[in-house]
Amino acid sequence: MDLMDTLASQPLLYLSFALLLGLVVGSFLNVLVHRLPIMLQRQWQAEAREVLELPSEPEAERYDLFLPASQCPHCGHRIRAWENIPVLSYLLLRGRCSSCRSAISARYPLVELGCAALTVFVAWYLGATTAALALMLFSWGLLAMSLIDIEHRLLPDALVLPLLWLGLIVNAFELFVPLSDALWGAVAGYLSLWSVFWLFKIITGKEGMGYGDFKLLALIGAWGGWQILPLTLLLSSVLGAVIGLIMLRAKGQQTSTPIPFGPYLAIAGWIALLWGGQITTSYLNLSGM
Repeated sequence: MDLMDTLASQPLLYLSFALLLGLVVGSFLNVLVHRLPIMLQRQWQAEAREVLELPSEPEAERYDLFLPASQCPHCGHRIRAWENIPVLSYLLLRGRCSSCRSAISARYPLVELGCAALTVFVAWYLGATTAALALMLFSWGLLAMSLIDIEHRLLPDALVLPLLWLGLIVNAFELFVPLSDALWGAVAGYLSLWSVFWLFKIITGKEGMGYGDFKLLALIGAWGGWQILPLTLLLSSVLGAVIGLIMLRAKGQQTSTPIPFGPYLAIAGWIALLWGGQITTSYLNLSGM
């Protein structure tokens, strides 16, 4: 009996494992969301200096997803192992640095809890299967991209493109849809928003969205096939209009203020991948078509 069979035969153990895995991954996503944009900015600055033939800056201390060790942004206190336990450390520290007592952002435990909730749900919904593991990776990637887009208006190729390729790879084994549907889903996903972008720019002279949105919809198409793209676009547009307007009004901003579209695409794509067929069928039945 392999690991998947063992977990399938013991649902409580399987869900407990999924919970722990989700918390650990959520802790890593906090690091990824904070550090990746900084890493990319440093890379772009170095490339710009090289293109402009400017003197290179002195070699800085190594900075990536693993080094330097996590530390308090206020006092530089290095986070010890017991202070880095997902959720539990935040509660034990009462949301404050153990050294300077500055407040720790509630975003960290919320991301960990959110990631854990997604992971447990997928584990419960799909059981101990290869599809569940793949969908967990899909969910984690969308969560990380959404958080970065909210904070930096950026959907990094370093996350989007590997997950797009992974969608094509898993569907080479028809894990969610046939490979042909996944391939054309990626093509149609990119071209649909690319066309809207250029049509909007020709008419208004403005850019209505970023290229990262094209790639994200291509990613969703690669995972769920071309069939889920109409529902994804419809749901994301409704979510973006309703939630975006509420947030702008709450902050007292104008409706012309740019808002990231990536999180709405991610939410809609995740829903469409899981329940797209049922939602479409229910709609057609209700409309009498």
